[in-house]
Amino acid sequence: MDLQVQKLTAKGRATRQRIIEGAAAEIRSRGVALTTLEDVMSRTSTSKSQLFHYFPAGKEQLLLAVAVFESQMVLDDQQPFLGALTSWAAWQRWRDSVVDRYRRQGQNCPIAVLMSEIGRTTPGAEAVTAELIARWRAAIATGIRAMQAQGKVPDSVDAERAAAALLAGIQGGVGIMLATGDLTFLEAALDEGIDALRG
Repeated sequence: MDLQVQKLTAKGRATRQRIIEGAAAEIRSRGVALTTLEDVMSRTSTSKSQLFHYFPAGKEQLLLAVAVFESQMVLDDQQPFLGALTSWAAWQRWRDSVVDRYRRQGQNCPIAVLMSEIGRTTPGAEAVTAELIARWRAAIATGIRAMQAQGKVPDSVDAERAAAALLAGIQGGVGIMLATGDLTFLEAALDEGIDALRG
C-alpha cells in the first residue's frame, strides 16, 4: 500500500476502493478507450473533486490502481487452493476453481484487460502484470515442489519450467475462450498440464 493510501481514513480508503472497483467494472464492459472519468463518476456516485482527490494524476493513475486491483483479484480468486497444492485432490480443486472462475465471468476477463488494454496504455501496468505472472508462477512451482517432496512428482521435473508451461496453457486457454466462448481449451490445458506432472 503506498503512502498516499496509508494516510487516508477508513472512509477515504473505502471511497477510493469503490472508485477503483467501479472503474474496473466499466473497463471490463466498455474497454479502456471508451471508459471516461465521467463514466466512472456516474457508476460510483462520486464527484470530479472526489475522483481527483484520490487520483490527482487522473485517468493514468486510476488505470494503474485498477491494474493492481485486477491482478490481486486473479490470485485471490484461486485461494485457498493455489496456496495449498499438496495433494492430487488439491490440484483438482485448484483446477476446478480456475475453470469455474472463467465460466462465471465469461468473456468479461479482467486479466485480458490488464494484459492488453491497460498494459499497452498505462505506464507501470506492464510491471504490475509481470509481478502477477511471477507470483502466480511461483505459487504453482511451490505446489510442484511440495508434490516432489512427497514423491508424487518426479524429481526430474523442473518445477519453474512446468509452472511456466501450466500458466502459459491457462492463458492460451483463456485467450481462446475470450475469442470463441469455448472453455474446453482451458480445461484441456489444465488437465494435460497436471497429468504431465504425474510422470
